[in-house]
Amino acid sequence: MNQNRKIEMLEKLAEMYPEARAELHFTNPYETLMATMLSAQCTDRQVNRVTPAVFARYPDVLSMAEAREEDLYPMVRSCGFKSKAGNMIAACRKIREDYGGQVPDTREALMSLPGVGRKTANVVLSNAFGVPAFAVDTHVFRVCNRMGLCQAETVEETEKQMTELLPEEDWGVTHHRLIWHGRRVCKAQHPLCEGCALRNSCAFVNQEA
Repeated sequence: MNQNRKIEMLEKLAEMYPEARAELHFTNPYETLMATMLSAQCTDRQVNRVTPAVFARYPDVLSMAEAREEDLYPMVRSCGFKSKAGNMIAACRKIREDYGGQVPDTREALMSLPGVGRKTANVVLSNAFGVPAFAVDTHVFRVCNRMGLCQAETVEETEKQMTELLPEEDWGVTHHRLIWHGRRVCKAQHPLCEGCALRNSCAFVNQEA
């Protein structure tokens, strides 16, 4: 797919989802980090059910750093692995010890925290600090490669190709648009191709046809 066609698809995507934004609920960098860590292999809806009680009991880095895993895990069990609770506490302890209790605002520092990979770091950078970053989760990876916006075998290569295609100021919002499209139309098992406004340009549809 040529560059102009890709740009046209992205412009159409912007028209389709003018209100695209993070669907996780958070109000500050600490909450952004904790919610994003919980969201791995879990729906945003379920995370949003859990975090109000978590943030009420542990409202900041310092309180989470003092938490006990046996107290936190029952609160977040519905979001998946027990290791998430341990990583949340360990990350906040490292932030307390190494970053003065303030969530760091660089990718390198964020990725030094237990349980924080590149995707989580990019989400925090973009949503909490306004730093240009393009996070690739399962939806973004699937949609970008299925539609033909990139041809990548890994999330890292997907990020590289998409950030080369997009201007920096569009990285964050395009991430959200792709997620919205992946959840609403370009679903993993049964994509709703017939009703998709991008079907005439989509590599998947035209290959299938």
